[in-house]
Amino acid sequence: MLDTFQGLPVHALIVHATVVLLPLAAIAVALAAVHARFRAWIGWIAPAAAVACVVLTQLTVMSGNKLYARFERVHGVSKDLEHHKSLAHLLIWLVIPLAVIAVASYFLHRREDASKAVLGLVGALAVASAVSVMVDVALIGHAGATSAWKPIVENTNR
Repeated sequence: MLDTFQGLPVHALIVHATVVLLPLAAIAVALAAVHARFRAWIGWIAPAAAVACVVLTQLTVMSGNKLYARFERVHGVSKDLEHHKSLAHLLIWLVIPLAVIAVASYFLHRREDASKAVLGLVGALAVASAVSVMVDVALIGHAGATSAWKPIVENTNR
């Protein structure tokens, strides 16, 4: 299912959605947790986007595993590709907490009796989680681009 679509690897198609939507969701979750006006404006969209990104991330990793297996059979695996894969497999373990924090923050901010200390802690966790997700996405993207393009650039520099 997540192997190819019209002759192209699904990973090459779906990864772009992940690279755009996941950082946007992370920023929205962090802002909603610490900024009342933004939270009032975005409402349930931030936690819903974070939960959707759990699914999107898993689909991206699954499609990447399919492409990795194809590539391994034909070309073997470089250290750059292996690094890309290991960073990508970490991402879901960063996105799940982001989604949990987003949902918790959404419901805690709706409670009249939520303490400022708890809301402050949730805000700090949301920001830390968002930053960790965005850093990993950037590292994954760099490792993926390196594994894809470095051999081509090296072979055309002669």
